Amino acid sequence: MPAALGPTTKGLFMPSSSTSSSVHKGLTSLDHRVEAATGHSIDRLRELHDRDLLDEPATRVADAHRKLNDATTVLTFHRVLLERLASGEYEIERALFARIDRAVERMKEATATRDARRAEVAAALEPLERAGRRHTGSGSMPDLSAADHAALMAISEGAQLRQHLLTGRVAAVTASGTRVPAATYQRLEAAGCVTRDESHALHAGQPITVTDAGRTVLTGARGTTRPTPPPAQRVGAWPATRPRR
Repeated sequence: MPAALGPTTKGLFMPSSSTSSSVHKGLTSLDHRVEAATGHSIDRLRELHDRDLLDEPATRVADAHRKLNDATTVLTFHRVLLERLASGEYEIERALFARIDRAVERMKEATATRDARRAEVAAALEPLERAGRRHTGSGSMPDLSAADHAALMAISEGAQLRQHLLTGRVAAVTASGTRVPAATYQRLEAAGCVTRDESHALHAGQPITVTDAGRTVLTGARGTTRPTPPPAQRVGAWPATRPRR
């Protein structure tokens, strides 16, 4: 029998800011960009930030990302609360409708806050990513491992970066169905070999494009291969073709 709706929802609580900011509670949609731009995992980035060992650009990214993670945690709380209120666990009554309305409004507010925090992270990332692109563009061809080269080859046939709705895991899914791990994609993106269309939601799929640098990597071996010169003819050897008279 459905339970009566009390003043509080049993089993659900609003996470405190200290709890949500002290540990990394899951992926945000920008985690892979943060890790690629800073060169650190999220947990390592937080550790270095807490020990005041980051330079100013990385510190700005770490501060903005922590706020994004807190906002994402609050949004997740309201989403789970709304799902539970609508699950059929409670009796259908006026009090339930009022709680659902309040949950929807708070979820809207939390979504707006999350979006603002995400924009702040993207703005903090821009200088680091721009510097990385300049470094890649001014240097030689990116030196990829055989596994990364194979992943780039698969992505070149068409791929999207996707985040699984349930697990939160991010991977590049190619046209053939191959899943390229997030860490591999991050290395390719950091090397300037690929880019993606961030106008699409990550859970819906962000189309990946191979950059000029990536195409150079894929065609470099073919483009730099020199034709094998014919062997030198020994003195007195019979000529391969008869001279014209």
